[in-house]
Amino acid sequence: MAGQDWMTKDFYAVLGVAKDADSTAIKKAYRGLARKYHPDRNPNDAAAAEKFKEIGEAYAVLSDDKERQQYDAIRSMAGGGARFTSGAGGGAGGFEDVFSSMFGGGNVRFSTSGTGAPTREEYEEIFRMFGGAGGASPFGSRSRGPFGFGGFGSQSEPVKGPDVRTDATLTLRQAVSGETVELTADGKTMTVRIPPGVHDGQKLRLRGKGRPGRAGGPPGDMVVSITVAKHPVYSIDGANLRMDLPVTLKEAALGATVEVPLLDGTTTKVKIKPGTSSGTVMRLRGKGVHTAKKTGDLLVTIQVAVPRRLSSQARTALEAFDAAMESDPRETLRQEAAT
Repeated sequence: MAGQDWMTKDFYAVLGVAKDADSTAIKKAYRGLARKYHPDRNPNDAAAAEKFKEIGEAYAVLSDDKERQQYDAIRSMAGGGARFTSGAGGGAGGFEDVFSSMFGGGNVRFSTSGTGAPTREEYEEIFRMFGGAGGASPFGSRSRGPFGFGGFGSQSEPVKGPDVRTDATLTLRQAVSGETVELTADGKTMTVRIPPGVHDGQKLRLRGKGRPGRAGGPPGDMVVSITVAKHPVYSIDGANLRMDLPVTLKEAALGATVEVPLLDGTTTKVKIKPGTSSGTVMRLRGKGVHTAKKTGDLLVTIQVAVPRRLSSQARTALEAFDAAMESDPRETLRQEAAT
């Protein structure tokens, strides 16, 4: 935005806040007005659309500490602040004070034309001292002035729009396959595509989905924090899926071929080797997450199911089995602990 635009626009009045309002009050005022004048609530209402644009423009400046400081300085220079009122006799008054405080000068002195405001020539002299390239007047030029913007009447340098942040909660199936969802940020709802393979806690940056840029600058981005709801069977580990596969003591001890359910609703068979213990991980290649870059695997962790209740017949059989084993699984443990 050009400096002269800031001089003529009262962003505090647009948002309905005091000039000393803090960031919380400014954000609250913006959100309320944005909801009220949002184009979705006011279709085919040109006045509401223009008001919505003004609100966004005001918030973009006042929500940024550096932009707000520059805006306040320029508004004061234009007579929008109490420090720039001119006294009798046409003296520069507060206009001298602000430059003395900004640049440490008791030597900064400007006269006025008697109207209480500096003339164009005086503005030119100010910017020759503090921002004009090679002493040239900034009027009509594209050079940057002392506050980070072009001279009066010039075009501002393009500035990228601010980012916006929002959250998205997905089921595990949606996270694995990708999903088109509606997200709301800054009072605006939009439809975005979440790519396959996102995981819990991940942050996605959607280019160009943020607030508009200024002076022809590109729009900001939307940063989406992903939450993936827990699934009773599967979990995501990078490009892989993980699951626990319960097997009986007999299947683990003697070996077996068992069915494994897959996320797509089908099943596949896996062979359990004799003597397989709990915690053994089997890899089913190509059964994980499919992304544009790779296809992951399904990692199956064997869990020997221990029955909580036994019939008398099962208890007798189990005790007979244990006696027939004639081995102590903790024997090696004790030997190693003694070393």
